[in-house]
Amino acid sequence: MGIKIDKKYTVGLLSFLTKHFYAFESLFYNCKNINFPKEKPAIFALWHAHQCALYANEDRGNLNVMISKSLDGDIIAAATEHMGIKVVRGSHKRSGAAASLALIEKLEQGECAAITIDGPRGPFGVVKDGVINIAKLTQVPIIPMVWYSPSKWLLKFNTWDNFRFPLLGVKTVAVYGDPIYVPSDCSKEEAESYRLKVENALKDLYKYAQDNFDELVKS
Repeated sequence: MGIKIDKKYTVGLLSFLTKHFYAFESLFYNCKNINFPKEKPAIFALWHAHQCALYANEDRGNLNVMISKSLDGDIIAAATEHMGIKVVRGSHKRSGAAASLALIEKLEQGECAAITIDGPRGPFGVVKDGVINIAKLTQVPIIPMVWYSPSKWLLKFNTWDNFRFPLLGVKTVAVYGDPIYVPSDCSKEEAESYRLKVENALKDLYKYAQDNFDELVKS
């Protein structure tokens, strides 16, 4: 469901939204945090399609986000900086190692990081190794998080992740899971089990948000 946006209009519309989102935040955004973590620093792990949740982060001035060096990445980076969130540019193909090192440095300084675990190009919902490696190196917990709204008043973009954007105060929730710690001495096989643990935690959180939305927004 949702208002579908043709691919050829996506970049232009996203450009418009990023310019005006911050100025009209009270009109466009109504997101309630559920179980926001006390752990700091933390690595927030989320699906690429759920980046709108980051604006609800209660400590976003202390948050660093890795965003790909691409045209759509440029648009998202502009919006992210307007939200007061710090941006680190890169991906697994373009300057990814440098961007990962920059995130690690920020975590070691006590700041938080957010990683879109299936970005920048999918497949949707499949956790990449990067978040596990960073958690292992820094000994900072991974916090799975999802964003959800059942409303039909969402812009739906024709992108690989079916990115959605809320309109006119649509009620949404950002739900945070339990911290996941990756041991510094875990083997390659064990690292894979943690990757799957994060992947499954996100799926479970999303189902929880779907099944309990009405109660969550009232809590």
